Amino acid sequence: MVRLTRAQQQERTRAAVLTAARAEFTERGYAAAKVDEIAERAELTRGAVYSNFPSKRALYLAVLLDMVEHGVTDGIESPAPPSPPALAEALGAFARTWLERLPLAGDAPAFGQVQLRSLAGVLDDEPIRAAFGQVTRLEALLLALALESRTPARTPAKTPPVRQVRRAELVLRLLGGPSASVDPALAFGDPFDVAQACAHLGGLTLADTWDPPHLPYVPPAQVCREPWNPPERLRDLVTGRPVGFGEDGVVVLLGSHRLDAAEESVRAAADGDYVTVAVATTDPAEIGRLVQLRISDFTRCLRRVFTPDAWPRLRLVLDDRGLLASAVGVPDADDGAEHAVRVRQGSIVARAHGRGAAHAAAAVGRTTSDISHTAPDGAAP
Repeated sequence: MVRLTRAQQQERTRAAVLTAARAEFTERGYAAAKVDEIAERAELTRGAVYSNFPSKRALYLAVLLDMVEHGVTDGIESPAPPSPPALAEALGAFARTWLERLPLAGDAPAFGQVQLRSLAGVLDDEPIRAAFGQVTRLEALLLALALESRTPARTPAKTPPVRQVRRAELVLRLLGGPSASVDPALAFGDPFDVAQACAHLGGLTLADTWDPPHLPYVPPAQVCREPWNPPERLRDLVTGRPVGFGEDGVVVLLGSHRLDAAEESVRAAADGDYVTVAVATTDPAEIGRLVQLRISDFTRCLRRVFTPDAWPRLRLVLDDRGLLASAVGVPDADDGAEHAVRVRQGSIVARAHGRGAAHAAAAVGRTTSDISHTAPDGAAP
């Protein structure tokens, strides 16, 4: 008889709970599902369920995340489009990919196909609602950056292309209804109609500028010279690949309630900069898992539509164990945190804290004169 180690037994228990929970949530939906029933299905005690997942909501989000990571073909392996799609074509393709698991008008919706993706009843308190709203803003930025790579640059030469965040927000608002509904085919029409409407948004003229009024009042980043000892590997939620931190660039630590500040670092960064946004939260079991679920599912669709050259120049990691926060020097980051550092040649050469920190640290690298040749300790950065 083979005896399992404690870790192996814990993994087996966790897998049994996930399997039982998926069946329970599929049959009853989130609101009506019972933890006692899940424990009975898994032939475990209620305490064994809660020892692996602190709440029903945490368990539900874990089931959804498991479906995204193991039950859906990874976008990295999916065939890339043969040529860069135009704006309207890209929006239509993205919408079709997003909606492909929903039933057509007139079809009987499969419960596991629709209900198990719903967040109805999950976002029932302010902390997780605030995090969800910020994740949606981050999704819009990711889609917008991909769209901007498909739009021609303006004149004069080297002027960035037109900002596409407002267009991306409209598309996601249109798609958000069907993905959250129990019966989207009845409530919102056929998904093909929704996809066609998203494609038409590609021709809409929008005055979309980047000019936040608070940026001129953001204090500059503080010049420093400190060791940079990042964690060896974290997974990039945009590409699904491991992230190394040996390159020069900007590392931004944002709490789950400050994710909209990611755009400040992207717009301020110099061409060629690596911009890494690390999401911090005091509740990794629920809010952390929600962030990972939404972004993983979203970027799966993004990678299937846009070629690798169009993927956003933004790396996104979930720092649920605080490894990157510790490396940045902020071990107690909370959901409202905003901290950023500029990394050059293996050292932290500038850091900023508080509102506007992402912009301040990214702006340092736009010219070589941004950092003084003499750091506070007398060493050259």
